[in-house]
Amino acid sequence: MANLSIRKLDDAVYERLQRLAAEHSVSMEEEARRILSQAVAAPGRITDVFEQYFGQKNGIHLDELDQRKPHDPMDLS
Repeated sequence: MANLSIRKLDDAVYERLQRLAAEHSVSMEEEARRILSQAVAAPGRITDVFEQYFGQKNGIHLDELDQRKPHDPMDLS
């Protein structure tokens, strides 16, 4: 496994990381690992998100969602 050192980390970021680690009952190192893992695993494109949630590679096809025909307008004459 690789190691990573981060220099010149803003104090506010450090404190927030410390709080998050305490909330999750893990070390700061583990919290940082989790955050970094989530950040690099995030979908790169919006189409990846659509595929993940809706199962379609080309986004959502609205015409396929509702096959009902519109009703005939009322005759008010």
